[in-house]
Order: sequence, then structure tokens, then C-alpha cells
Amino acid sequence: MRVLQRAAERPNSSLTVGRYLRNLDWVLLLAVLALIGAGLAMIYSATHGDAKLPSPTFYVRSQAEGLLLGLLALVALSVIDYMAVARWRTVVYWVVCGLLLVTLVIGAERMGARRWLPLPVFDLQTSELAKVLIIVCLAGFLADGVELRGRFRFVLLAVAYTALPAGLVFLEPDLGTALVFAFMLTTMLIVWGVRWTHLAMLAGAAGLVVVSVLRILPATFGISLLKPYQVQRLLVFLDPERDTSGAAYQLSQSKIAVASGMFAGKGYGKGTQTVLNFLPAHHTDFIFAVLGEEFGFLGALGLLALYAVVLWRAFRIAGQARNLQGSLVAAGVGSVLLFQVFVNVGMTIGIMPITGVPLPFVSFGSSSLVVFLMAVGLLESVHLHSRLAASGGRSRGEPYGQMAT
Repeated sequence: MRVLQRAAERPNSSLTVGRYLRNLDWVLLLAVLALIGAGLAMIYSATHGDAKLPSPTFYVRSQAEGLLLGLLALVALSVIDYMAVARWRTVVYWVVCGLLLVTLVIGAERMGARRWLPLPVFDLQTSELAKVLIIVCLAGFLADGVELRGRFRFVLLAVAYTALPAGLVFLEPDLGTALVFAFMLTTMLIVWGVRWTHLAMLAGAAGLVVVSVLRILPATFGISLLKPYQVQRLLVFLDPERDTSGAAYQLSQSKIAVASGMFAGKGYGKGTQTVLNFLPAHHTDFIFAVLGEEFGFLGALGLLALYAVVLWRAFRIAGQARNLQGSLVAAGVGSVLLFQVFVNVGMTIGIMPITGVPLPFVSFGSSSLVVFLMAVGLLESVHLHSRLAASGGRSRGEPYGQMAT
């Protein structure tokens, strides 16, 4: 309340509906809504023929509920100045870590993983929520330490700051989302201005960790930090033909679906790999394969073009933000979107290992949709309040990279 009171006391800081609508990034918003519309259409196409469902629109209705909640969160976050949100970063950080820990202990277990907390409306996947909230927390942490760019010790503190929630996510187990944290941290460090020598040292350390997890620990000590199915996914990526009826079945059917779509696709609702249930997880992680089969190369290109627009606007907002904090928030959101789109699309066509990372705004999953709409709300907040600052709505005299007092 004190933050809102301070904002209200500043001259020309009132945000009317007209100013709000004029200063939104409508290109970003319309591209996101187009992606969500495509996702709803593909979810219906992939699931309406399932005889086990109580209704052909079962999954679409569930996704629509997440859409409504996500849009409310988007509007709320876009109105609130991201700098005010960042003031609570310490509380938010420990709440996120607490939620991840609670999920490990009492979360709902599905397919050998504990990733969900049951809620009345939907099950909350806490690792998804953690992604967007840690972006805000890490942005504040780095902005506060802007004068310590040259100290490797502070860079290591930033790594540890991110590694705690990422480690809890890894233990669920959720390797894909843990890797999202790593890519997000790398991108935000680059935007922050980390020294390239420090970044090279981190890359070398990361390589050593990967070798230790995959080779040294299992061979020398008999310790495996990866679950058997995770190891199988990596082996399938290296040799896709090793077991087409087992661990490689999903990848094999996905590539068949995408290839059979050819240039223009088989038509909406006419994808045989999907309709005949040859393609598992067709409405979640492998929904891009459904689109590729039904709309072919043209449909896939159109979807990727929409993602390109979203990423363009995200990094444009990062470049035009009124301070380092806003640049870091926008870059963090853009990095998560970029990583998940690349990995999800890549795994459907066999150029990336299967990690269970959903396709943003398109894959079925209420938690994922709500969280990514929250991320768009953060982008709009950075864009909106940067434009208000430029037009005199706020003072532009705030020190670059420091939170306003």
C-alpha cells in the first residue's frame, strides 16, 4: 500500500483506462492471442474424438478456464509497476522455494514425478510458476549488484541464487524446466553485462557437471542423478533407431506425423497419426506434430512466425526499458520463450532430446498457460511504464540499474 501511495503522490502518475490502452504493446498481445487461438483449435482437433472423455470439448473447456485466469493475471501485472513488484523479491523468492519444496513432499505424483499441487480449480504445476517469479527476483538481485559486475564471486552468488529453485525442480524430477532456468540465467547475465571470461568459466563448470552426471558418477560411484527414463530419452536422441517400439516410439511417431503433413497438410482434424492415437501426448508436449500433420509446412511456418513476433517484441521491450531492471525482466521472459519453443519444436522433429517442455501458449496445460500470460503481463508492465516515463508520467532520473526509492 505504501508503494501505491508513493506512486499516487507523484505528478502525472495516474493511470487512466485511456492511457493504459494507448500504451499497451498491441502487436505483442495480438500475436499471443493468435497463438492461444491456434492452441485451442489444435487441442480440440487432437482430443475431440477420444471416446474416454465425458465431452469432445473437455480439454478445450479446461484450457479456456486457464485462459480466463491468465488474462486476469496479465492485466493485473501489466497495471502494476514491475519495480513495485521487485521490492518484494526476497519474500517472493522464498515463497517460490517453499512451494517447490512442498510439492516434492506432498505434491500429486504422476508418471513417477511430483510436479503438481492440487487446487480446487486446477492442479498447479509449481515449477511453471517458479519460472516467471524467479525472473523478477533474479532481475532485482542482478540490478542491485550492478556495481559488482567485475567480481566473479558475485556472479557465483547469482548462479547459486538460481540454482536453489532449479535444483528443487530437477529433483521432482523435471530436467527440461531445470534447463530453462539455466538458459534464463545465462541470458540475463549477458544483458546484465557479465564479463566474457566469467561466462566462459561458468560454461566450463557446466560442462564438467554434465560429464560428471552422465559419466563419472554412474561409472565410478554407481550414482545416477537421472531417472532411467531420462537416460533413455538421451540415448534415443543419440540413436533414434535403437528401440522404435519402446523409448523411441514417441519420437518416431512424431517425425512420421510431421513428415506426412508435407507442404499444406492433410486438413484440420484429418491427421491419421493423431486421430488413430499413434502419437502419444498429442495434446501436450507433441502438439506441434499435430499441427505439422494437419497444416503441413505452411501451418508450421505460420506458427513459428507468430513466435518470432512475440520474441521480437519481448527483446525490443528489453532494449527500450527505462532501466536495467526492466531490461533484465523482459530479457528473462524472452529467453524462457525462446528456449521452450526451440526445445519443444526441436524434440518433435528429432534435433533435440525429449525433455517434456510444453510449447508456450499452444500445448494443453492450465498452469503453463496462466504462467506464460503472467510473463506477458510483465512484458506489458515494462513496456507500459517505460512509455509513461518517456512521456513524463514518471521521472526518468532514476539511476540505471537501481530500484526507485
